[in-house]
Amino acid sequence: MNLFLLEVLAICFYFASSITLIKDIKENCLKKLALALAWLASFTHLLSLSLSTWQEQGIDFSFFHTASIISLIIAFLLLFASFSKPVEKLGIALFPIAALMLILDLVYPSPVKTTQDFSFAMNAHILSSIIAFSLLTIAAFHALLLAVQNNQLKNHNPGRLMLAFPPLQAMESLLFQMISTGLLFLSASLLSGFIFIDDLFAQHLAHKTILSIVAWIIFSGLLIGRERYGWRGKTAIRWTLYGFLSLLLAYFGSKLVLELILNKF
Repeated sequence: MNLFLLEVLAICFYFASSITLIKDIKENCLKKLALALAWLASFTHLLSLSLSTWQEQGIDFSFFHTASIISLIIAFLLLFASFSKPVEKLGIALFPIAALMLILDLVYPSPVKTTQDFSFAMNAHILSSIIAFSLLTIAAFHALLLAVQNNQLKNHNPGRLMLAFPPLQAMESLLFQMISTGLLFLSASLLSGFIFIDDLFAQHLAHKTILSIVAWIIFSGLLIGRERYGWRGKTAIRWTLYGFLSLLLAYFGSKLVLELILNKF
């Protein structure tokens, strides 16, 4: 099976789904088609990653390949969530990003270590980190939509896109569910790192570890503030974005500098 063809098909399906979701805002009858295209994109994406893993005899953890894996997990999480919650419109932003990550992975391949070069414990740490980042990425995009929705409602001028989403209270409830689940995996990632990695504060891991801990503190503080002080609205959005920014720098900052700028693998 041709790996390049699978990746191109996945890219096309992602863009087609996003465009269909945009059209559905106006026509309100294309949701099933958009989701079908998204499922096709995700499964084709998964098949391409599986084929790549088989060819490389392990999962490639290069910068853009890791980003591609994360975008696939995000797509699947969103699709599964759409069964019970009306969150499919998030795909308007998230599906093109998944397509972009596939394009960059095609254009800028990087030879790095795969899962065969790591122990089982290290692979478990990497997997929990990727799942945590994926969940909290969706939470960050959700927070941005919540900010737009909150602003438009205050100005009494909700746009057509915002009207397609659930009420503000339901959106906030979903945001905190995402953050709680993401924090659980982030905690597992940090705990496994402290247990299984010999020197978590080594030269190439120090800033990643510190920023991940900062993100954990921010998200934990937000959940405590929600429980004890009823934090919501702008406060919740601000803390979510701060936490995500810290996590983004932790997960991709070092990989960006080491792999793409310094060419160290």
